Amino acid sequence: MTDSIDSYRFELIDFLKSKYSFSGAIQSYIPCLDFYFSNQPSEFTSIMYEPSLCIILQGSKAVGFGDNLYNYNSEEYLLSSTYVPAKVQILEASQEKPYVSLRIRFKIEDIYEVLKNTNPEKLLFTKKSEKGLFFDEINERLYNPITRLVKLLDKPKEDINYLSPFIIKEILFILINDKSGYFLNKFAMEGTISNKIVKVINEIKDNFSDKLSIKELADLINISESSLYQNFKTITSMSPLQFQKKLRLEEAKQLLLGRNIEIAEVAYIVGYESPSQFSREFSRMFGTSPKAFILSNKIEQTA
Repeated sequence: MTDSIDSYRFELIDFLKSKYSFSGAIQSYIPCLDFYFSNQPSEFTSIMYEPSLCIILQGSKAVGFGDNLYNYNSEEYLLSSTYVPAKVQILEASQEKPYVSLRIRFKIEDIYEVLKNTNPEKLLFTKKSEKGLFFDEINERLYNPITRLVKLLDKPKEDINYLSPFIIKEILFILINDKSGYFLNKFAMEGTISNKIVKVINEIKDNFSDKLSIKELADLINISESSLYQNFKTITSMSPLQFQKKLRLEEAKQLLLGRNIEIAEVAYIVGYESPSQFSREFSRMFGTSPKAFILSNKIEQTA
């Protein structure tokens, strides 16, 4: 890693230290920008990546995707093209050198808007990924607008609202014209099989509590059921049914955290007909029962 990139990193870490307590997840005043801090390593946690750019400023993390395990640190970035299930574990973190990361979320429409003004012949095809996650080395050109975006947090709300969309487009422009260009192009451009699968992913996400019909989803994007299944699993590492279950249980977790609501009612809200089945699948995915999950979080909040 070059001295100039380290300079950007340390500058951002110092800036964030002046603003936040370096504990847990923080949503910034910029809607698409959030941070995560930890003073200690963690166990594997089940998550759902959104379309986003993720950067570690300090520390390292393991990402489990399907049967593969990826380690990445401050020398790389992670790009998620759509909603992708994964397991993550913080590997390096301490009181002296906390784990510090940032995430910039975006929409497929944002990517498409930039792609429309990019010459497709200039897209770099040197590094390909058929999966929904992409890793590559970070560079100084990318760090420059990211730093400017984060430092908008020192500006008035009017400045943030006006300037942040332009900086996001600049970041996407740099990504599209770098090694991730092919990756972003195939997920955003109309007619590609990856873009069709993204539409199915969004359809399942928007209606995750409804009964799933593979035939209806295949008809929606005009491909065969077998092609839908195969390409969906390549991109997300899960079948459509497994993906829906993941969405339901992630939503249930948020409901149990945020509201005083009965477990059986949560089960029905997210689409389960049987509270006992919901409890079994919740325990299988998160390693704890819904009841124990509620109790442990109440203890953490009062500790």
